[in-house]
Parts: sequence; C-alpha cells; structure tokens
Amino acid sequence: MAKKKRNKAFWNNIKFKYKLTIINENTLEEVAGIRVSKLNGLSVLLTVITVIFVIAATIIAFTPLRNYLPGYMNSEVRAQIVDNALKVDSLQQLVERQNLYIMNIQDIFSGKIKVDTVQSIDSLTNMRADSLMERTQREEEFRRQYEETEKYNLTSIAEDKGVDGLIFHRPTRGMLTSHFDPNSRHYGVDIAATPNESVLAALDGTVILSTYTAETGYLIEVQHGQDFITVYKHCGSLLKKEGDEVKGGEAIALVGNTGTLTTGPHLHFELWRKGRAVNPEKYIVF
Repeated sequence: MAKKKRNKAFWNNIKFKYKLTIINENTLEEVAGIRVSKLNGLSVLLTVITVIFVIAATIIAFTPLRNYLPGYMNSEVRAQIVDNALKVDSLQQLVERQNLYIMNIQDIFSGKIKVDTVQSIDSLTNMRADSLMERTQREEEFRRQYEETEKYNLTSIAEDKGVDGLIFHRPTRGMLTSHFDPNSRHYGVDIAATPNESVLAALDGTVILSTYTAETGYLIEVQHGQDFITVYKHCGSLLKKEGDEVKGGEAIALVGNTGTLTTGPHLHFELWRKGRAVNPEKYIVF
C-alpha cells in the first residue's frame, strides 16, 4: 500500500503543471503565460535529441562524410585506392629503372664500361638489378649453416611431417604486389602496406636473427615448429631481439621502407622449410 502511494506521489509530481508567466514590471499586467510540467519538458528534450540525431544521420548517410566512418568505404573509393596503389607501384618501378639507367650512363662516361661493347643499356640495367638482388654475406652464411645442419638430420629425411594443426597468421595488412618467383630469385612475396603498420609473427616461434643490412634494411627471422622459418625484410623498426619467444599474431616489427632494394613502404615476406624457400601463398591467405 505504501509503495502504491509513493508511485502515485511520483507521477503526481511528474505531471504537476507549473505556470510560467511574463509580467509587465510597470503595470504588473500579465503579458504571457504557459503551463508546463516535468513530463512535458522531458518529452520536448527527447524530441529535440531525436530530431538532431535524425538530421546528423541523414547528413552522414547521404554525403561523402560517410567515407570517414571506421570500416565504411564504398566500392568506388576502394577501386580508386587500388588503382592508385597500382599506379604508385608502377611509378616506383619506373623510377628505379631510370636510376639504374642513369648509373649505367655514368659508368660509360667514367670508362668503367666500354661504349663499343655489344651490351645494350637495357641489358646493363638488368645486370645491375640482378647484382643488387644478391644475398648478403651474413644471410648467405646463416643459410649455409642451416642447410649443413639439416643435411644430417635423419629424422627430417625419414619423415616429412605435414602442417596439420598449424594456423598461419597474415604477416601484415596490405595488398599483395609481387608474388613468389624463385626463377627470378624472388624467394617471397611483397605486401604494400601503410608505414608503421604492425608486422605479425606468422606462427609461434623464436627470433633467430634481428639485424639491419644495407640491402634489406631492418630484417627479422623467426624459427617455428615443423622446420619452418619466416623472414621479414624492409621493416621500419624491430620490436623483438634475437632469442625472444613470440606468439603467432604478435607484433614483432613495423612496416617501413628501409634498405636499398625497396620500392616504397612494404613488407617482403619469405617462408622457408628445411632449407628451401616455399610459396607463402600456399599456406597463408593474403
């Protein structure tokens, strides 16, 4: 009974009307008046908020402002971004080839290359590009030691364990711009990404190399189970050092544009198994 009385008193208080009056100060004459209650005031406030929300939602939904919402981007903008990325990649390759061409001209003027040789400028450019793609001495030594170790590993020769149960993480978010091509000595894939994007470990493992080279920039290598090794090149900075244990999907570096063999912000990712480079696209969906 007391509860009903309290509820009744509450609603009476909400519905109770107050009179707001405007009075002429000189004549004390009532100029205007309005009767309002707390319930009416709350209703007006909710109505105003609803109208403002509807107007804001309409403006965002039917104007280009919607493209600034997180996770929203129409197909036209996506297509334009992909097209621009492809154009930038083509321009970078053209600039790199032009630089090699200029370096060849300089070699001819300096006398390093004789002008009466049968080699064309394009062939010289290709030879210079191939020489720049050679492995570094430290990387060559590491791979040689690993191959020598695996040569006498009878367990790995006797049985070839599958990769069942392994879940590979995509090393970074971005667009695949170059595929695995061992014939051209490209032992991994290139992923164009925004600078300082996180580089993630593909699997659980241990960092076995964390260094900087002139050609590949900041480089990190991780040893995983089932004889897998992943290599991450051209990083902007490294977050792990040699000997660190990492989990699959954990950030180990940041995307950058370091080293002389780079064509813009991207990650060069390699996947090795038992001393041989394998195609990462067979294990990871990019």
